[in-house]
Amino acid sequence: MLTSRTFVKRTRAGAVVKVVREHYLREDIPCGAAACRLCPPRPAGPGLGLEAQPSGAASSLCPGPHYLLPDTNLLLHQIDILEDPVIKNVIVLQTVLQEVRNRSAPVYKRIRDVIGNPEKHFYSFTNEHHRETYIEQKQGETSNDRNDRAIRVAVKWYNEHLKKMEDEEKIQVIFLTNDRINKEKALEEGITAYTCEEYIKSLIANPDLVDRLACVSDEGKEIESGKIIFPEHIALSKLQQGIKAGIYLQGTYRASRDNYLEATVWVHGDAEENKEIIIQGLKHLNRAVHEDIVAVELLAKDEWVAPSSVVLQDDGQNEDDIENEEEKENILKTSVNKDMLRPTGKVVGIIKRNWRPFCGMLSKSQIKEARRHLFTPADRRIPRIRIETRQADRLEGQRIVVAIDGWPRNSRYPNDMKHREDLRHLYVCSVDPPGCTDIDDALHCREVENGNIEVGVHIADVSHFIRPGNALDEESAKRGTTVYLCEKRIDMVPELLSSNLCSLRSNVDRLAFSCIWEMNHKAEILKTRFTKSIINSKASLTYAEAQMRIDSATMNDDITTSLRGLNKLAKILKKKRIDNGALTLSSPEVRFHMDSETHDPIDLQTKELKETNSMVEEFMLLANVSVAQKIYDEFPEFALLRKHPAPPPSNYDILVKAAKSKNLEIKTDSAKALAESLDKAESPTFPYLNTLLRILTTRCMMQAVYFCSGMDNDFHHYGLASPIYTHFTSPIRRYADIIVHRLLAVAIGADSTYPELTDKHKLADMCKNLNYRHKMAQYAQRASVAFHTQLFFKSKGVVNEDAYILFVRKNAVVVLIPKYGLEGTVFFEEKGKPTPRLDYNNEVLSLTVEDTTLRVFDKVKVNIMLDASNIQHQKIRMVLVEPKILGYDAPANPSAETSSKDEPEKKKKKLQK
Repeated sequence: MLTSRTFVKRTRAGAVVKVVREHYLREDIPCGAAACRLCPPRPAGPGLGLEAQPSGAASSLCPGPHYLLPDTNLLLHQIDILEDPVIKNVIVLQTVLQEVRNRSAPVYKRIRDVIGNPEKHFYSFTNEHHRETYIEQKQGETSNDRNDRAIRVAVKWYNEHLKKMEDEEKIQVIFLTNDRINKEKALEEGITAYTCEEYIKSLIANPDLVDRLACVSDEGKEIESGKIIFPEHIALSKLQQGIKAGIYLQGTYRASRDNYLEATVWVHGDAEENKEIIIQGLKHLNRAVHEDIVAVELLAKDEWVAPSSVVLQDDGQNEDDIENEEEKENILKTSVNKDMLRPTGKVVGIIKRNWRPFCGMLSKSQIKEARRHLFTPADRRIPRIRIETRQADRLEGQRIVVAIDGWPRNSRYPNDMKHREDLRHLYVCSVDPPGCTDIDDALHCREVENGNIEVGVHIADVSHFIRPGNALDEESAKRGTTVYLCEKRIDMVPELLSSNLCSLRSNVDRLAFSCIWEMNHKAEILKTRFTKSIINSKASLTYAEAQMRIDSATMNDDITTSLRGLNKLAKILKKKRIDNGALTLSSPEVRFHMDSETHDPIDLQTKELKETNSMVEEFMLLANVSVAQKIYDEFPEFALLRKHPAPPPSNYDILVKAAKSKNLEIKTDSAKALAESLDKAESPTFPYLNTLLRILTTRCMMQAVYFCSGMDNDFHHYGLASPIYTHFTSPIRRYADIIVHRLLAVAIGADSTYPELTDKHKLADMCKNLNYRHKMAQYAQRASVAFHTQLFFKSKGVVNEDAYILFVRKNAVVVLIPKYGLEGTVFFEEKGKPTPRLDYNNEVLSLTVEDTTLRVFDKVKVNIMLDASNIQHQKIRMVLVEPKILGYDAPANPSAETSSKDEPEKKKKKLQK
């Protein structure tokens, strides 16, 4: 059966078009019940479908055999319940699955895994394509109301359908919903419906399941609890007015180490008589944490108490057992001498929180497979903190770090949905260029008990500070990247973050996002895990310092041992990459040395690369690949990835011809063939030839770009020979990495998602901006190098240097000067001068000037000077000196020479001024 919908819409060009959407309906979609003879056999697929005689926990509400059918909100909020082994034989409608997929990718993945588990007997029913369960949206009906109605229609159909089965005991379908209105409508339509809590509490043999319930409102929104434990905090504006009027007192809250129900507040100011105020009792403490700045209201004198001598420790009882707290408070109110009474008050509001990361241990819940546990801080003045994690078995017994996210009125303990693994004991170090202050990454390497090697890449947790949608986030998204200029950088994030709070500097605690592998000695990955962490880097090294440690015969400390282990593994990893077809290309980079007073460049050198450069690069690449695979597995439609398209064959023409001119063959069929050709392209008499070929190969490449996985099918990174890749390792300077961090945090349950993160169209638009900003940053960097190169040669007069021809043009040659990493063009046509005879050969890439032939990769000598003939458009000029060309004389540069001669006089005048 075919149903269709017709509507009109206006195109961008203004035309009106008619759109027809066809929707196919079928009668042969099976119900999934194993005992049903009315439906065709269920097609092969995940899971085994619904049992003929439903097994599972017995319910006092539904004593007979039954299947469960949840609505969307229940599945979203009670996924922990549905994953429990006790819950079996559940019908998941297509309508529900589609809504869950749009609203929460992690929950969608979890429910798909449950459906695929044959022991659970979950069945996905395609109700939107079944002739008897598909419904049209009514006029004026919202999409949400239409979907709720579709779910109720499916429940009614199932009950009517199962009644036709010949079994003696009929199977009933129970509708589970926490939406009050939806439940009322279901009951009116004769459908058996319960809330999740009602049904779970009816499972008499499984009372532990009640503790796994997520509390929800009537509308299906998750809440903490209905019971109010603490009084409401007064608004800050009213607190400030009250403090000025003398109604409230402001002071520093100091919790007791020995009695968790008692604290003191040291009042700010000169009021000596009220210098210290006692606070006793859970409600009077009112969710203050040690060293918070609080507002206190003094109690009447007949309510004053004396400091308690009783030692009370929080034993982590049930949150609902408030009566036990009241009994403990009564212990404090023993009869005391009136002279011992002290000013007593209650906390009425928080002026400034002192929440920070706290170190401690996880107190695992005794309830089997519970998600909620209590964290016990090492500092007894800090209250226990409730955290939610599915990694309790692994975290138990380890030191972890927790930060408080909130403390609502209806929660006995403060919450935190995230946890951090305490890795401060590891010998972590960073390796960066000299003068680097925005340290994104750090590394560690150690041998573990089973003889394998643990390697960790620790990346600055910038996403902890830059939350989605705040002003910092919006500005960082616009900038997209940090722009690095000579002697200056334009930060993507404020300097307080880039060079301080986020930077993984040595000997300070820093928050990180860690990727940790267990490897064997062949650098084969055995296990990979990701965790939010806190680290304390033991050393901030330059590449040269790290290399010196590795090469030293006398240094054998923990950091040096770690570096040697990393370097050894990195060499193996690099060989594997290259064997798989990864390209090792070359692009000369320069470094300026600046005058400390004038900030003018006084020296120009090409950057020297060491083994440690490659060591760091290998582990950054490995982390990026590992994270890319993880976020794609979790978010196949929303992963932010990076790809490098393969160049079209025509791009390689100049490379192939240049190699052929030196009797070498370069194969470009694949990245692997290209890499192998470049490795073989050596000349014993011309050692720099291979470097020139790799530089030329770089010019043949396409630009790597960011993209959203749901909007593209080609993920391959040509240069790295990797099927998937992303950027994870530089969140201080790249916004793409911040998005990847957020995706990874959601994937491992360390953070919650938000709508824009799972909107592939918005991610695609973001990628366009990131690609544009990245390109503009490259242009700015090149322009900065060009400008400082001009400044460098401004006072040098004429400089004579060796060069190599990179490209041959019809009237010029482009040369590279290795000493300076500088490229320039030597022109053979000048205004006002006779043009020499030129003969250009595109096949062999040569240019004959008069009787002298110049070929690609020929070694020449050039004069470098600043062309100051046009003051407004000064530029570097290069003139060929060797080989000498008949009729072509190397022109002098009078303006450069004059400026060189006048330089002492100019300096003298400058000093006098």
